[in-house]
Amino acid sequence: MPATPPFRTPEELVIMRQAGQIVADVIERMKKLVRPGVTTLELDLAAEEIIRQRGGRPAFKGYGPPARPPFPGTICASVNDVVVHGIPGGQVLCEGDIVSIDVGVEHRGFFGDTAVTLPVGSVSKTARRLMKTCARALELAIDLARPGQALCRLGAAIQEHVESYGFSVVRDFVGHGIGTNLHQPPEVPNYRKPGAPEVTLEPGLVIAIVPMINAGTHKIKVDRDGWTARTADGRLSAHFEHTVAVTDDEPNVLTLP
Repeated sequence: MPATPPFRTPEELVIMRQAGQIVADVIERMKKLVRPGVTTLELDLAAEEIIRQRGGRPAFKGYGPPARPPFPGTICASVNDVVVHGIPGGQVLCEGDIVSIDVGVEHRGFFGDTAVTLPVGSVSKTARRLMKTCARALELAIDLARPGQALCRLGAAIQEHVESYGFSVVRDFVGHGIGTNLHQPPEVPNYRKPGAPEVTLEPGLVIAIVPMINAGTHKIKVDRDGWTARTADGRLSAHFEHTVAVTDDEPNVLTLP
């Protein structure tokens, strides 16, 4: 990923807010649909319908680096030990599962990206703590997304909070800049990353902050499909994400409802 981050104009941020509202609408719909007996494919089809009705394009569908096959879904639906990039299909959600829904959209040439981890019915105490800890870590990082702040401080805050609750931060995936591309500079680590380029936040920078945390080890393994990333020890994983614009004042969360 190139080192120089682009900056967005106020007019471009208006369009990015529109893209953010589309993915926010999808997440609100997912919260109503997620329940025991629903398949991840049903969630995927509902998400695509919303995106296209709003005039957007599913950003994940057909996406893929050269070394991997194109991603087939509109959403990533990652259940229980799946950290990220779960492919939607015939998997039936069961009471006690947790499912992370990650969704991206392109709208008028700009992108929005957000994610949430949802309980399926009644879940375990560990699952509830994991989700609450991850959601709070995202809030802490967002609050630091202000001009003059060192980008590395966001990852340090996430790691400090997560590890204080006995959980671990995934190292293999990071947040990212976002704008006219889904993934662009800078990288946004969720942990202290020695040797990472020094980036100071400035107004107009837009980043996707994506803490991914595990109940056990931070290590992962990837299925033969080339996409589905699971915890190495089979324990639960959760992640939350918002697209955030740095402004002269408060952080502007573009993917809030």
